[in-house]
Amino acid sequence: MHAALDIFRALGDPTRLRVIHLLRAMELAVGEIAQVVGQSQPRVSRHVRILAEAGLVERRKEGNWVFLRLSRDAAFAPFLTLFDQLETSDSEALWQAADLARLAAVRADRAKAAESYFAEHAEEWDAIRSLHVAEADVEAAMTALLTREPIGHLLDIGTGTGRMIELFGDAARQVTAIDRSPDMLRLARTKLPADAGDKYALLLGDFMDLPLAPGGADTVVLHQVLHYAQAPEMVIAEAARVTARDGRVLIVDFAAHEREELRTRDQHARLGFSDEQMDGWFAAAGLALERVETLPGQELTVQLWLGRRRTARILPIEERISA
Repeated sequence: MHAALDIFRALGDPTRLRVIHLLRAMELAVGEIAQVVGQSQPRVSRHVRILAEAGLVERRKEGNWVFLRLSRDAAFAPFLTLFDQLETSDSEALWQAADLARLAAVRADRAKAAESYFAEHAEEWDAIRSLHVAEADVEAAMTALLTREPIGHLLDIGTGTGRMIELFGDAARQVTAIDRSPDMLRLARTKLPADAGDKYALLLGDFMDLPLAPGGADTVVLHQVLHYAQAPEMVIAEAARVTARDGRVLIVDFAAHEREELRTRDQHARLGFSDEQMDGWFAAAGLALERVETLPGQELTVQLWLGRRRTARILPIEERISA
């Protein structure tokens, strides 16, 4: 009974109920929650501590930020089921809707800051990437992974200046490249071959709402894109949605690091990712993580995570990494 009493006591506060409701929408930083609920960060941190001590939320430190998500402990699942079964009062529905609207505004502000950065640095973007690890080594590793079988319909999410079009466009049957920045798409279009015809589609869009039908892509690439996502697990789920059965998803990004200036200077929402994080997000999206490759650099390490959209027994991550 002790655990149950701790949970009920932790939930017996309006602000903490609001936090739980927000975390059901997405993983959030403590500062983002403070903005949404209109309270100081220390006060929100105190509420979060109570929720964490009751086992309701999990905290993950990333640089100077602390990210929160709902507990994955099976003991908490019945309480979420109870929330779904309870009828929401008019006042509760109002504050829930208001909180989600403010959350959308917070995310929009961050997206606007990232877009401003992209627009300012569009022509320098390939050079900025090359500062971290030799881009030639990254591209060689990507090519080795993806050209083992037909690429088919290639979806390049966050195409940037269109480098993936240059690398894999000729081998692909069809190419769809998506970016949220018109400046980036303008540069990417300069990479199209003169006889491109209707093989290439460059679309303005968002990685949270891809303009493709389910199962429409055979090979999906996110090259140095995921660290800009406020909710990377949702981006991966959306990528999996548009991936055909037996299709592949390749994510190329930084391993977890502590270079806080990349968040403040370069608008990185996440300071890299661990294999365990990626393994969980892939599995939740219905992707089998088939291969992990590591490319150490002088400052940062680049990881390549290759998944396949199919129902299969998923090996322990240790076996996949050593494969």
